[in-house]
Amino acid sequence: MRVSRQLSPDGKHLTIKISGRFDFSLHEEFRKAYEGMGANGTSFQIDLGQTEYIDSAACGMLLVFRDAVGGDHADISIVNASPVIKKTLQLLQFQRLFKIS
Repeated sequence: MRVSRQLSPDGKHLTIKISGRFDFSLHEEFRKAYEGMGANGTSFQIDLGQTEYIDSAACGMLLVFRDAVGGDHADISIVNASPVIKKTLQLLQFQRLFKIS
């Protein structure tokens, strides 16, 4: 499985890890990872430490995810991105919408 999820015991923190290529082929897996979480005070972390590549479809999926879990009120961090992926996200100005570290 290239998308894994880990929910904290208290249900207030969800980590989604993406391995390999983050592209449209992961659409359904990625959606299922956060489905039903909504905007209920949960914080989210997208861990790209094992992600080798990200394309425009994946960036679109991140935007849909953001809207699904609370939009402007969502607490979402993107972590462990490689320098190339981080640069791509910065070029798209995703730092305005997500915490990127």
